[in-house]
Amino acid sequence: MGGVPSLTMSEARARAALLTVDSYELDVDLTGAAGAVDTFRTTTTVRFRTTRPGATTFVELRPTALCSARLNGAWLDPSALADGRLPLADLASENELVVEADYRYSRASEGMHRFVDPADGAVYVYAQPAIAQAPAFMACFDQPDLKAPVTLRVAADPRWRVCATGAATQTGDGRWQFAPTPPLPTYLITVAAGPLHAVHREHDGIPLGLFARASLAEHLDAEAEELFAVTAACLDRYHELFGIRYPFDGYDQVFAPEFSWGAMEFPGCVLIRDELVFRSAVTDADRQRRAVLIAHEMAHMWFGNLVTMRWWDDLWLNESFADYLGWRVVAEATRWRDAWAGYAAGRKVWGLVADQRPSTHPVAGAEVTDTDAALTNFDGISYAKGSAVLRQLVAWIGDQAFLSGLRDYFQAYAFRNATLHDLLAALSRASGRDLVGWAERWLRTSGVDTLAPEATIGPDGRYSAVHLRQQPPAGGEGRPHRVAVGVYRAEGPSLVRHEQALLEVDPEHDSGRTEVPDLAGVPAGLLLVNDGDLTYAKPRLETAGWASLADDLPRVAAPLARALLWTAAWDACRDGELPAQELAAVAAAALPAETEEAVFETIVEAAAGTVVGRYLPSDRRPAARAALAAACRGALASAAPGSGRQLAAARGLIRCAGPAEAPWLAGWLTGEGIPPGLAVDADLRWSILAALAALGAADLAQIEAEAARDRTARGEQEAVRCRAALPDPAAKQWAWQLVTTDRVRSNRILQAAAEGFWRSGQEELTAGYVARYFTEIPATAAWRSQQLLASVATAAYPRYAVSSETLAAARDCLAREDLHPVVRRAVVDATDDLRRALLARERASRSQTGGDRA
Repeated sequence: MGGVPSLTMSEARARAALLTVDSYELDVDLTGAAGAVDTFRTTTTVRFRTTRPGATTFVELRPTALCSARLNGAWLDPSALADGRLPLADLASENELVVEADYRYSRASEGMHRFVDPADGAVYVYAQPAIAQAPAFMACFDQPDLKAPVTLRVAADPRWRVCATGAATQTGDGRWQFAPTPPLPTYLITVAAGPLHAVHREHDGIPLGLFARASLAEHLDAEAEELFAVTAACLDRYHELFGIRYPFDGYDQVFAPEFSWGAMEFPGCVLIRDELVFRSAVTDADRQRRAVLIAHEMAHMWFGNLVTMRWWDDLWLNESFADYLGWRVVAEATRWRDAWAGYAAGRKVWGLVADQRPSTHPVAGAEVTDTDAALTNFDGISYAKGSAVLRQLVAWIGDQAFLSGLRDYFQAYAFRNATLHDLLAALSRASGRDLVGWAERWLRTSGVDTLAPEATIGPDGRYSAVHLRQQPPAGGEGRPHRVAVGVYRAEGPSLVRHEQALLEVDPEHDSGRTEVPDLAGVPAGLLLVNDGDLTYAKPRLETAGWASLADDLPRVAAPLARALLWTAAWDACRDGELPAQELAAVAAAALPAETEEAVFETIVEAAAGTVVGRYLPSDRRPAARAALAAACRGALASAAPGSGRQLAAARGLIRCAGPAEAPWLAGWLTGEGIPPGLAVDADLRWSILAALAALGAADLAQIEAEAARDRTARGEQEAVRCRAALPDPAAKQWAWQLVTTDRVRSNRILQAAAEGFWRSGQEELTAGYVARYFTEIPATAAWRSQQLLASVATAAYPRYAVSSETLAAARDCLAREDLHPVVRRAVVDATDDLRRALLARERASRSQTGGDRA
């Protein structure tokens, strides 16, 4: 919770030099959880050795009551526990610590989370220790390089199932014993329990399990075949890639309620947010994203679980690799062969955006001073930029060398800890290249290069010369790239690639301007930089390409190429090079022809939420929003009934809806005018109601009636989101009180209130809350836990209050020396977005008057 000191890197290094942890034994008593009891008891036994007998160290735990603690049989004074640390003095060569303590259940998906299902009153609990919350349910040395085998015993309600890492045995009525694990860091210890519904299979000798709460049983049964098929395909592919079999016991996937992250890679017991047990119709893009998440968490079984980073500065060894492999394996081993298009349009853009903010940092090597700082690095750099850089590395050294190096790395460091240096050494041996220089330029520096084409066309319509100009990030140096340039020309109604030139760009040899000789003499067309998406850079178009983009983009046949063109346009708009109204026009032109659902959804959200909602002056928004809505209607009309594209178009139409669309949206809720094949089910109904609420076309009574119709956790959350969106002073005051003062409701409820509060078009109504954000949200750091603090601080930022006054208030907030690092990071990132929105509005206004096209 807020106020507990964060473990520093220097403290962790000193303790790692002092200790070797041999084992953990946890006896967890959850028997009171099914009732009204708000605490549970854990007895932790830790066996460890020290290199310096007589030394002093500390163990972390954050209980509500420390019942007893014994070190080598001697009782410790419970009053010595302070700030979550219990001193351990006069250590022996070999030590045994036994701690019995009561801990409080969490509602923030940190520590031991407890959830009461509103659908049936059933209770579920699960442990989420990442990244520094293990002391909220056990006593431990909470750092990744003090790995040890874990033996877990659980006492629970006899009606419950209990899942954890290791093979489970029921030893009595409500008592469960789990086999000792291989050495694990404390952030990978979990248990999940409750009246779980289970589905089992086996694949290649590996037991597979799916678990969800009882109220989702029918939905889990309906989704089980696809979930097992994806899991099996990913296991097979990882075995082929790594040459090392899955290193743990069975592979269970537990769909956990109110989970704060997408998922968490606990060995053999992956926890996944249970919205991914789909209860309503979904698009194929939704299914693809779920498959990528499954593949991502499975990659962690090797990257993070088999071999663990030594400290959080090497977070990329976990997340960059899992992100890259998640997308790669889905594209190679499942039916989503065009997954890289969704990656390019969405996931990779997350990295590009993060890398252009003041908070950017190197993929690897940034000094992570403590665990508070480590949490802020779970971002677009560690995930998306890291995965893009790895894709570039594979293109450079070759896939065979890359995989050979990974296999050597796994074999050398299995169940141990490793660093960037260790991995680079393995890859260098396998590739025959010294990768230290590559790492210095790609992993140890921040920022992103821009690659733009320059072409000269002769009188015969052919290129007489083509060059790539490289612009390094501000204050930085350009990097080497292995990049392709494609030429797309008409073939019937489509634009298809006719030529592709692969080249090496190295600013040390070509001064930032590289000739593309293979394209000389080629008939001119649409030039696409980074064709195939082999490198990490900001692509640009030539002048003629920008002029014809609205016509060309819908005609490009390849999904990945369309995604890259969209990325180029979106980034140019963020940089102020492409006026917002022009990007809105490109989006409106592209949407009706976009068949790749993941790209379609990305275009809608960026265009409606950011370009129209934040970048355009208020007088230009209605026309731009109407054009986007018309484009979504066109996509809806052309989509096959019941298809994922039809649902994506319907969602887009709801997202873009303005006052003119409110009557037919309301009709959909009553069954009028629904397109044939479109299922207006629970989730779509909430989306419609949220849009109507924000427009002032629905009231509290309608929201309450919908909540009574949907008595589920999702229904509760969506009702809060809709109520917060109402253009009503009482609704805003109610929501703001939740966001800034509530200490009882769950993470999901508070986040829903924050997300619903700020709405485009309600700026006058919410103006009084802008200054309050910068004082009241930072104050919650005194009592909110890290992850909840991060999510609420981000969601509650006044993103639609695009004004110089908001910018000044943000800068005053950032000038505070006492600002919590988690809040600081949220404010820094959101304020940079605000700054860009202000510039975009200024440029859009100048362009409107003819003063400035770009």
